Order: sequence, then C-alpha cells, then structure tokens
Amino acid sequence: MDTSLIKLKELFQLEDRDLRTYSPLTLAYIGDGIYELIIRTILVKKGNCPVNQLHKRASSLVKASAQSAMVEKLEPMLTEEERSVYKRGRNAHSPTMAKHATMSDYRRATGFEAMMGYLYLKEDYTRMVELVRMGMGEDTL
Repeated sequence: MDTSLIKLKELFQLEDRDLRTYSPLTLAYIGDGIYELIIRTILVKKGNCPVNQLHKRASSLVKASAQSAMVEKLEPMLTEEERSVYKRGRNAHSPTMAKHATMSDYRRATGFEAMMGYLYLKEDYTRMVELVRMGMGEDTL
C-alpha cells in the first residue's frame, strides 16, 4: 500500500499539505471512503461469499450508529492529536445528515471519519488499522 500511494503522489504531482488546514468535513469525506475500504477488505479477505451478504455486513459496520459505538469505545485510547481531530469533525456543522441516524450518532460518526481521514492523509496506516481493530473487537466479524 505504501509504495502505491507514493506512486499516486508522483503520477498526479500531489503535494503534502499541512493537515491542520483541511476542513473537518473534507477529512471526513476521505475518511468515510477509506474506512469503508478497510471494512470491505477485511470482509472479502475473510472469505468468498455472495456479494449481497458482503454488502449487508459492510453496511452494518459502516453506518453512523456503528461508527458512533466504535468511537465511544476508542475515545479513551486516542492520542491528543487524534482526539482533537475527532472533536473538530464531531462539532462540524454538516449540511446533510444520515437518513437512519440520530444527530448525536451522526456527529460522532463524522468525527470518527474525520480522524480516519486525518490518519490516512498523514499516512499513519498502522494506527488507522489498529484503531479499527480495537474499535471492532474480535467478535464483530
């Protein structure tokens, strides 16, 4: 993964920027995608099964209520930097809201996604996956 991202940066002339300048909703935007990719990767690598089963399982893990529960479990384990990004995302005022989520779940999920996006753009993949694993626990999948 690391070398592919280096190639991505080179091929598209992408420059590293100060991550503190990104809006929390921009971080959440990319964090949503990378978190879903992590979940889908885990599910697919655990075994081949019908796509509708994969979709149902992935959907149950990436929905706002599941992310909210995950971040509640993770919050005591976050570094100050991670907590700061999470809070910025949680407190951001989004123009949209999930259809089947409470406002508090949606805000916590947005904070979680912002933190995932921050770690991804920071290229701290180990910590990102570690947090997902701790948040999900062994029995989730």
